[in-house]
Amino acid sequence: MPESGPFSVLGIPIGSDAGAVRKAYRQRVRECHPDLFQNPEEQKAAQERLVSLNLAYKEALRICGAKRVGFNLVSPEEAKHFAEKLMEQGNPESALRQLNRADRRDADFFYIQGNILMRLEQFETAYQSYREAVRLSPDETRYRRGALDASMAIKRSRTLWYKLLKGIRELLGQGK
Repeated sequence: MPESGPFSVLGIPIGSDAGAVRKAYRQRVRECHPDLFQNPEEQKAAQERLVSLNLAYKEALRICGAKRVGFNLVSPEEAKHFAEKLMEQGNPESALRQLNRADRRDADFFYIQGNILMRLEQFETAYQSYREAVRLSPDETRYRRGALDASMAIKRSRTLWYKLLKGIRELLGQGK
């Protein structure tokens, strides 16, 4: 469905806000609800129209929500490229924000996300990211290696020595 599709199905201008989407949706549903028709053919047509309205409503709200985030979505390749550059510059928080601008997520997205989360010492979340990369591309060994590294980091992070060292670094203001 093209980006203008859901708005035209709802009969509202492209780029309308979420309130306008909800109002148009409710109005269109009242006009074509299958219970309004006696004839089975008309009921079936109304049911198909209702399904179309529901899909358009969901997509239009998604588009409105993406706009509300405050930044534009970009291709996965572009998001991954900038995220990796930010990681090279030692800025994992910005790298994660940049990566999350991707409009689609593939196995490499989850691998890079895992790398960033490892740098942020969010080992359990990193492990989940690597596992998703493995699920999407089971033959890629670097994804499996990342998951194994994260699993080992989780175990290390639960030791007393790791917790003490982390506490000392925080006291000294060195963070991670």
